[in-house]
Amino acid sequence: MRVTLCAVGRLRKGPEKALVDDYLTRFDRTGRGLGLGPLDLVEIDERKGGGMEGEAALIRRALPDGAALCILDERGRQMPSPEFATQLAAWRDRGMPRAAFVIGGADGVLPALRAEADLLLSFGPMVWPHMLVRVMLAEQLYRAASILAGAPYHRV
Repeated sequence: MRVTLCAVGRLRKGPEKALVDDYLTRFDRTGRGLGLGPLDLVEIDERKGGGMEGEAALIRRALPDGAALCILDERGRQMPSPEFATQLAAWRDRGMPRAAFVIGGADGVLPALRAEADLLLSFGPMVWPHMLVRVMLAEQLYRAASILAGAPYHRV
């Protein structure tokens, strides 16, 4: 199952980009033998304008057909890492060709697009900077692959 991470905004050189790149590389390596990946990163240029509607249109164009859709949203479901890993495996095992993870812009994701999600996922009730959410999601994808592989990275 290929994975797409679609995020509004561009990461410039710096510690966040280095972390995202590292975790995505780890995910690709670990996930390969599990039927997960490769991972495609799609960055949506928020300067294109149009507010949430414009961003939603650009996000929709970037989403692969037939993908399970997970949108990061502060009102979403909080789940422990093993449950997140189980969700990824369930999509893969149901024959989903792709999974897409969306990180919206500063105002979030258009409610109509949010309503199309298979999963709304939250990293807690706090509001996080979008660049940190990207790092956290990349790390959780790698952690999920590690859990599914039985690797020692995840310890309870």
